Amino acid sequence: MNSSFFNQIKSHPLYARSQHWTGLISISGTAQVFIMLISLASGILVIRLLSTEEYALYTLANTMLGTIIALANAGIPIGVMSEGGKVWKDKKKMGMVFVTAFELRKIFGLVSLLIGIPILIYLLRLNGASWTMSVLIMIGLIPAFFSQISNSILEIAPKLTQHVVPLQKNQLAINAGRLVLLILLIFLFPFAYIAIIASTLPQVWGNIRLKKITNSSVDWEQQSDSEIKLRLVAKTKRILPEAIFYCLSGQLTVWLLSLFGSTDSVAQIGALGRLAMVMNIISVLFGMLIAPRFARLEADFSLLKRRYLQALLLVVVLFLGIIGVVYWFPSQILWILGAKYGDLEDEVVLAVIGSSLNLLSGIIYALYSSRGWIINPFLYIAISISSTIIAMLVLDITTLYGVLLLNIAIAVVQVITHYYYGLYKLYALKAES
Repeated sequence: MNSSFFNQIKSHPLYARSQHWTGLISISGTAQVFIMLISLASGILVIRLLSTEEYALYTLANTMLGTIIALANAGIPIGVMSEGGKVWKDKKKMGMVFVTAFELRKIFGLVSLLIGIPILIYLLRLNGASWTMSVLIMIGLIPAFFSQISNSILEIAPKLTQHVVPLQKNQLAINAGRLVLLILLIFLFPFAYIAIIASTLPQVWGNIRLKKITNSSVDWEQQSDSEIKLRLVAKTKRILPEAIFYCLSGQLTVWLLSLFGSTDSVAQIGALGRLAMVMNIISVLFGMLIAPRFARLEADFSLLKRRYLQALLLVVVLFLGIIGVVYWFPSQILWILGAKYGDLEDEVVLAVIGSSLNLLSGIIYALYSSRGWIINPFLYIAISISSTIIAMLVLDITTLYGVLLLNIAIAVVQVITHYYYGLYKLYALKAES
């Protein structure tokens, strides 16, 4: 009787599917945990060994790096995911998509760099960096910039084909290389530019390895395709205003503190942000396993809506669990950062709430944009600017506490906007069918 019952369960399609997902998530999740732990160890090492002043410069440099990467990408990876999702089984067509994307990437990369460098130098100088230090930081940052904007496109190929193990091995090697270089260098030379260079060199090496990984699914001998370029440019034009807006608002907390706060507050928000980055494992796994599969689903309203809501419910539950842990054990968590940041018990909770909301917003966006659905940028920007101005008028943006509350307020609006836009596109699909 029992044997028959269990055989019926095993023969059910849901059993096979659950077995597949359990294995996939456990393998990917285990690798991602190792990557996260190594990255966290590197980050904590930098936080503990750099002075507050040096860590403030390190925070500004990395914040600007993320900003100009967002500007350089300007929707290109989203377009590649959408285009690649249609032809992921055809190596030659994948080659046409990727070669075309890299042509656009070169142009956007150079423009973004020309915009970002002068602004970063100004902020570094404003927060106490010498000209020599500013130049050394630039030397370390520029190769990292080109490697990361290249990676953001290259990693789409193994994600679409779900060859995630080689991708994760590469990420693991990059993070391990960074940790080794930090251990070798930063104890002797505790400077921001040393920490940046130690991060950059493994990224350049990993970028070369990642290009080789894509060879199994992308034919790099193909030529750029004008029709694909037109479609990518069309998506980029629609996303570009939002990308520009993100460059101004995405790291608004750091920019405000660098202009109106103290150098210490810049270092503090950088340290709290590093701690909150532990949650990136959820976003990374989502982008690696869920979004590409959502992109590949048939245009069936019921199926898409079910997967959309299931994915978001899972993410919300995970984030609530993390927030609960931080709320109950703030002092134990802050111990990781060291005595310099031990009095930020209220701030660490706010930082994790804000990071959770921002990651949730990004996950929702990644989910629906993988289908090629792009929110009207002017509507999104209008909503974001309005909510930001209102929040800035109400809150004290010269303090770390006030800036963290500002971050939460902005993120709440973004989550609501992206969530309902995703639903709107789903119901529009239903109306068309």
